[in-house]
Amino acid sequence: MSIIQEFKKFAMRGNVVDLAVGIIIGGAFGKIVSSLVADVIMPPIGLILGNVNFADLAITLKEASGDKAAVTLNYGSFIQSVVDFSIVAFAVFMLIKGINSMKKKEEEAPAAPPAPTKEEVLLTEIRDILKSK
Repeated sequence: MSIIQEFKKFAMRGNVVDLAVGIIIGGAFGKIVSSLVADVIMPPIGLILGNVNFADLAITLKEASGDKAAVTLNYGSFIQSVVDFSIVAFAVFMLIKGINSMKKKEEEAPAAPPAPTKEEVLLTEIRDILKSK
């Protein structure tokens, strides 16, 4: 079996395809959450804190000189990333919780009783014949 055939077999397995779809959707979801945090949540928080733009919060470690840019510690971006992560983590938690509760309901559903075996059917017929006599 050639390497290309092996790779095709590997890539077309259900787990790999599911993982790829999950990564793509997760990346898109991350962008949505980042926009929600940066454009919707943080501006009102900054306004409440006195017109603070979190993206601009930084400590200058070394001033710019000539062609060299200033060296800054951008802690505002870090705060924004922490809020992004918290929202994504909460959303994933709620998603997993919902999936688990649906699985639990499926497990709680009673299973249909198994069909009687041939021996049980035969014994039932014999019993009924003996009762009728």
